[in-house]
Amino acid sequence: MNDWRFLLHRRWAGYLALTIVFAIVCSALGAWQFNRRAEALAELARIDANYDAAPVPVGDALPDRAAFDIDQRWQIVALSGEYLPDDEVVVRNRPFGGSSGFEVITPFRLDDGTVFMIDRGWIAQNAEGRPSVVPPPPDGEVQVEARLKAGEGRIEGRTSTGAEFATIDLPELAERVGEPSYTGAYGVLVQSRADAETPPLAAPRPERDEGPHLSYALQWYVFALLGFIGLAWAANQERKANAAASGAVDATGRVRRAPKEPKRDADADLEDGVLDRR
Repeated sequence: MNDWRFLLHRRWAGYLALTIVFAIVCSALGAWQFNRRAEALAELARIDANYDAAPVPVGDALPDRAAFDIDQRWQIVALSGEYLPDDEVVVRNRPFGGSSGFEVITPFRLDDGTVFMIDRGWIAQNAEGRPSVVPPPPDGEVQVEARLKAGEGRIEGRTSTGAEFATIDLPELAERVGEPSYTGAYGVLVQSRADAETPPLAAPRPERDEGPHLSYALQWYVFALLGFIGLAWAANQERKANAAASGAVDATGRVRRAPKEPKRDADADLEDGVLDRR
């Protein structure tokens, strides 16, 4: 046991403390990845439940125009009314198929007089980085369907410029329209197959993929365990080094005990003394 007494040194207490901190950080990151996975699974459940479900009137889905339940994401709502093309805006820096462009947001006045914001799709940017030509929405009374999504709010330092927005900021859009509007959610237009290839382009179906969060979480817990394994290995290496410095380790790394000198009896000592005096 004396071979391990060096572990009582303050230096090794510091090593242990660092290993514990490392393990705590790794465990926290593992828990974070498990939470990310839970969020991804919840989103997959919403897609399965809502994306292809039958449409419901928007007033039934959103009785409070300023509220939105995250579990309603992708729910299809039916709308009847007319587009307001004069209040149409575009949202910049939107990726689509590896390119950057704009989302076209057009207010839609419902039959009851309230306004609901509809994302009609994506358009490319021109050589100057400005929106390409935006095809106008249909005129007059129309019936459309849209999938619900939450408004994006406002990002500090990123403001609207004319008809170009940085985010889908529903309260600001409502102020521009100047009529009672839905500010909790907007809708991504459900397009027919015939319109799918005509700009504005429809958003693709969300991928059903939970991501690598489970494997990442397990890796972080393994890293936490490896920290203690590494500490034990380092301690054993120092034990061997200390023993080698005192000449008490054999070629296999095992501690070798110093051999005891053989005892000499008293008669042999007397005889050696007589012989030395002759």
